[in-house]
Amino acid sequence: MPRNQLQRMVFAFITVVITVHAYVFYSLYVINGSTFMTATGEKSVLSAIDKMGGVQVLGRAIPIWGVVLIEFLLAYTLEVLVGSPMSFKLVCRVFKPGDVHPVIFETAIITATVGIMCPSMSFLAAILYYPYNMVDFNVFTFLGNWLKLVCFNLPFAFFSQLLFIQPLVRTVFKTIFAKDIAARAVEA
Repeated sequence: MPRNQLQRMVFAFITVVITVHAYVFYSLYVINGSTFMTATGEKSVLSAIDKMGGVQVLGRAIPIWGVVLIEFLLAYTLEVLVGSPMSFKLVCRVFKPGDVHPVIFETAIITATVGIMCPSMSFLAAILYYPYNMVDFNVFTFLGNWLKLVCFNLPFAFFSQLLFIQPLVRTVFKTIFAKDIAARAVEA
């Protein structure tokens, strides 16, 4: 859908803004919420995180907005430099954009992007959220945390991107670039 570098950057920005908020919510509430509440004795996840002083990132307590900001910067950089270009190249090895229905082509790009971004961001999360209160770094604990994160995140990533996030991103993108899209339609 994006035709030039500015449009690609805007598309990636919209995608990452929505995705990071969804994943922070998913990670803190769905995956870790009950653990936080049990550890602190609080009745809500937000109260538990407040009581803990924030979310542990690299061994320090960071407020939720800090977690969102850190993950946004990492995800946006990774999406722009690796995720989008690599997924497009991978899909173009299988399909020619003009020879296949656009829905199939876009679905293949979404799938390839999830296949690249989920393990990559899970790897970065395994570094950020490693249990640094432990005395020694253990590579097996790190790899186990990474694998666990990939197993938790991959189904959520695939279905949320395919069914919710990308349709929303495309709608917002079409609204922002309506004139450009209409001009392209006239040219075609």
